[in-house]
Amino acid sequence: MPFDRRKVRGISLAVLLTVATSVTGLTNQAAADTMTQLNAARIVADMGAGWNLGNQMEANSNGIPSETAWGQPTITQALVDKVKAAGFKTIRIPVSYLGHIGPGPNYTINSAWLNRIQQVVNYAYNRGMQVLINMHGDGYKTINGAWLICDAANQTAIRDKYQKVWQQIATRFANYDQRLILESMNENFDGQWGAPTQPCYSNINSYNQIFVDTVRRAGGNNPSRWLLVPGWNTNIDYTAGNYGFVVPTDRYRSPSIPGNEKRIMISVHYYDPWDFAGEENTRITQWGRASTNPAKKSTWGQEDHLDRQLKKMYDKFVTQGYPVVVGEYGAIDKAFADSANPRYRADYVRAVAATAKKYGAAAVYWDNGYTGQYGFGMIDRRTLAVTQQGMINAIMSGTAG
Repeated sequence: MPFDRRKVRGISLAVLLTVATSVTGLTNQAAADTMTQLNAARIVADMGAGWNLGNQMEANSNGIPSETAWGQPTITQALVDKVKAAGFKTIRIPVSYLGHIGPGPNYTINSAWLNRIQQVVNYAYNRGMQVLINMHGDGYKTINGAWLICDAANQTAIRDKYQKVWQQIATRFANYDQRLILESMNENFDGQWGAPTQPCYSNINSYNQIFVDTVRRAGGNNPSRWLLVPGWNTNIDYTAGNYGFVVPTDRYRSPSIPGNEKRIMISVHYYDPWDFAGEENTRITQWGRASTNPAKKSTWGQEDHLDRQLKKMYDKFVTQGYPVVVGEYGAIDKAFADSANPRYRADYVRAVAATAKKYGAAAVYWDNGYTGQYGFGMIDRRTLAVTQQGMINAIMSGTAG
């Protein structure tokens, strides 16, 4: 979904974080690939139920990323422990780089920012969780300093910068095992709603190919690491349909991977129907076959639509050995307008998790840290109180099948 729909309502963008420089965990020295090989079914099973640490490491103030810029507190080990205790096995950590990237030709990432990214990764990784990190906001036209723009004229310079930034990230995390998954970008498109355009889609495909080649050649365990790539705006139809998406060629992968197995995953997001899941209105507050008031239910996007959409991904990719990750899904809180809304939110997330499981995909709930009106949040990041236990129970139930 578009970037500005995720922002917490009424927050200030003026607060900057003094980034921590102490880092725990593994070193970034290159080493031989010693990764335990996990096939597609095993990696999805290991991921289990997923949770997004949204509106933190991708937050920014005037193009400078800062984890507190959008009103959230500093990320702590205690928060990650609470997420794990709730039953989640995977944490996706959206990350923006933006103004923390230095000038060319080296495009050096600010060391304090990269250290802090690694420290947050380690909060989950050192607890045995699966971790996804990506390049999240650098491709949004609405963000000051965004540069990964698929319809910009200077594609040669963009590709050079993209390659050098991912080289640094992949090198930093080279020795992490299969529990770390790297994701090339987030919701990249030309900013115009509607069918994909060229050459913008071809440029997105090029970024994905550069990402795969760069990570694979960065040493350590990267030659056999699972890598996650999206199509146009992580849209299911524009990824699975005949619109121009190309799965990257994995030409530098480890020879230890069996020839018929893949190490590339396909990323999509799911917020259908948007008028229930994300639109800030009081009209559509119910979802699914159990809804009691037709006037409060969207005219589309119910269980049959969900099944068809994820089946498209199964038929196109899972059957060919490419796991699918629904990297974001969720529904905002409208309980203030309809006391029954929590029930339908729970029905929705249970259905997404269960349908993903049915079609061999992993699903990662979008938690933006905001637990009030129109928020996606399920855990208060200041008090660590679980505010939506019913939804968490529903996710765990759906993930269990």
